Amino acid sequence: MPTPPESGGVPDPYALLETVRRVRAEGGEPRLLVLSVADDPTATVAPPELLHETVEAAVAEGLHLVSDETWRDTLHDPHGTVLLSPAEMLPERVTVVTDLAGALLPPGWPAAVARVPPGAAGERLHARVLDVLTALDARVATPVAAAAGYALDEPAPVAERREAAVRLHARVAAAAHSAVVAAGALARPPQAGRHLYADLAPLAGALARQGVTDAQELEDFLTARLGMPAPGGHRFGDGLGELRVRLATGSLLGGTDEERTESLTSPSPLELPHVHRALISLRSAFDGLRDDAQRREPPR
Repeated sequence: MPTPPESGGVPDPYALLETVRRVRAEGGEPRLLVLSVADDPTATVAPPELLHETVEAAVAEGLHLVSDETWRDTLHDPHGTVLLSPAEMLPERVTVVTDLAGALLPPGWPAAVARVPPGAAGERLHARVLDVLTALDARVATPVAAAAGYALDEPAPVAERREAAVRLHARVAAAAHSAVVAAGALARPPQAGRHLYADLAPLAGALARQGVTDAQELEDFLTARLGMPAPGGHRFGDGLGELRVRLATGSLLGGTDEERTESLTSPSPLELPHVHRALISLRSAFDGLRDDAQRREPPR
């Protein structure tokens, strides 16, 4: 469903109602609405008033809510951004899911958890999910399970590292956003998570002269130009013709464990040579497109 610009993870309530009713008229049976209050890929946080209206619309249509809250603990400005969970509004109608490899565990240690609603309905859902996971032989490796249990208690070392990582990614995301917008692309200021989502439609002419006319070609072009993954928006539900791309702040922090650790512990991470080079490369790639677009503009 369409989402408003300020919230990539929560649909417009009127679009939700229209979609549900259309699908039912066509013989479908929508039962679940998946929300992401701190969204990947757009790095936006849903305004509480929008979330409230959307949750009310979903409940009125009898939908169960699944709230993906992987990035809820990564607000770039926790004092200036209000994050509300649907489970705080209607705990009996919401299942919360989170990927611990987002904010709490290293990327190579995959584990996720789900918190079902309280009561009999939640108990039935819990039992059904366990049956499906057992049938799929889906297991968490013992060392990862132990690390996940430790991380979920949020001891001081884990909390301190998470907060340091949030500050680091917020600074890098702000620098990347500045570079992308200065070149003429469109991007919402990142509010959470570790990504920046950019729309390069204003640079379509310059990109076309580079042979880039859709999201897959944009992905290939920027991945080669930046030396880092730059998945196109078609991988996140946008149309192939939309020139959108997700840029990961983690890719700007170095290619080795030593460089990433140094980035995390440095009081001035943007001045580190490897981070500085990565941001210069990003800025140069986008500035090149801007300069090409300006050279081709007709005189006024």
